[in-house]
Amino acid sequence: MTTIFEKIRELETIPSYSKHEQFVQGIINAIEERIIAQGAALPSINVLIKELGFARETIMKGYRELISRGIVESKNRQGYFVANEDTEQTLKVALLMYLIDSFQEQFYRNLRHELGPNVHIDVFFHHGNITMFETMLHMIKGKYGVYVVSPIPHPKTKHLLELLPINKFIMFDRYEPMKGEFNYVSQEFEQSTYNILAELAETIRTFDELIFFHVPGSLDPVEIIKAFKRFTKDFKINSRIINEYEPGSVEKGKVYFTLDNSEIWKILKDCEVKQLQPGVDIGILSHNDEVVKEIIAGGITTYSADFSLMGRRVAQAILKKEKVQEIIPTVLIRRKSL
Repeated sequence: MTTIFEKIRELETIPSYSKHEQFVQGIINAIEERIIAQGAALPSINVLIKELGFARETIMKGYRELISRGIVESKNRQGYFVANEDTEQTLKVALLMYLIDSFQEQFYRNLRHELGPNVHIDVFFHHGNITMFETMLHMIKGKYGVYVVSPIPHPKTKHLLELLPINKFIMFDRYEPMKGEFNYVSQEFEQSTYNILAELAETIRTFDELIFFHVPGSLDPVEIIKAFKRFTKDFKINSRIINEYEPGSVEKGKVYFTLDNSEIWKILKDCEVKQLQPGVDIGILSHNDEVVKEIIAGGITTYSADFSLMGRRVAQAILKKEKVQEIIPTVLIRRKSL
């Protein structure tokens, strides 16, 4: 019966192949010819050194490449295993996101398109739950060539992210500090929110009060709350923070600032009932832009990072294997609502 070692040795007859290429292609050939199947254990580094006479670094480099392509996975203290019989793929990416809303969808769609058909992406969701976040990270580590993760603001996050190989890790969306140099393509919340509110201050002053909806303990970035409080103090704006919008409570002379789309729709519905015109009788400011906000009620004023650009920049960093540390600019998009 043909062995993995024989499949690797067969390639010694190809002069153009380096020992690294012999090793990688030999393992691939063994999988394609069903000599070894998905889930099966591969020889240890020491066994391969003994059988093939290759340098330790050559074998380790070969295994690293096979892991990055999603063909092989490494399990702590157990060794290397066949992870996937699809040997045509060049790279396997783990994408760990909050959830699938319209903004994360923009990110994913552009990431997927930019990476192209030969890169495999597995998508996971943590829903802002630290226990689920930890479970997902333990589940995916050692099985992918690149890990693209949207972190949770939590004391355990830094430690959990350090379980991943730092050279294969890209943080996206929110930014959480970690030890040493690491890759990220993120948005910034506090100073950008303050700047946007300052730009809108003259218009906000034409109304009686600025109301911000925030549920304590929610996933809303705390930096936005800090910016709101600092802005209203610095600019002496009459303001309130309340937990949620109560249906039927819309009032003339108020500016409503919300991160929750469902509250916008409730406010607009009540405006129709009370015959109030957004941008005239009340103001509305929303975080994160999307197509529907261009159209509804003559247009909702938003401020947002470009999630499409974020997806493209992460993909480019993956494909070019380049270092990336980038904050995507936050842009105010003024429409009729404010």
